[in-house]
Amino acid sequence: SLKSLPVGASSKLILVKIDSLSEIDAADAVKLLQAEHGITALDVVIANSGIGNYLGPAVTTPLHEMRAHFEVNTLGPLILFQATAALLEAAQDGKFFVMSTAAGSIGDMMPFPGTAYSSSKAAVNFITRKIHFEHEKITSVALTPGWVQTDMGDASASTLGTPRSTLTVKESVAGLVKIIDSATRAETSGTFVSYDGSICAW
Repeated sequence: SLKSLPVGASSKLILVKIDSLSEIDAADAVKLLQAEHGITALDVVIANSGIGNYLGPAVTTPLHEMRAHFEVNTLGPLILFQATAALLEAAQDGKFFVMSTAAGSIGDMMPFPGTAYSSSKAAVNFITRKIHFEHEKITSVALTPGWVQTDMGDASASTLGTPRSTLTVKESVAGLVKIIDSATRAETSGTFVSYDGSICAW
């Protein structure tokens, strides 16, 4: 299904394998892009993988759930950035985006019993902002897609006994693409932005 996605004029779709649990997949993918496709720069990198497999308060959250969520949600984006940083810096305006969540906001602290999920996202938010300060040529932004009608979003609503979200994938993606396209180092980098353009508290 990925191969059938539409592409822009004078462009092509290249599929590479990156497992967020792997410490080498991202680096291997970059090497393949360079060696077999002659790619010398990346304009945009989006760390989109994430898991939300367990809901519960801190007192009962199993340690293996904490580790599993941090492996994918925190270390996965860091590994991806480390592998792509040089190509992002080689671009005229390299942009690195991490798909986060409003549930990872320490300032807002939503009443959401997702200790493992939320804390792993709060940690990746820190990394994303840290990249902003450490890499002056890269625009680094944490994004939240909102509570979307996805398998994860619907499962959370069911577990919490709340109505299903009214935000569709199409609506969320439209907002996110607008932010990604317009993001600049001066105005957007180092911030935590919702799909609707509003700024979230760290």
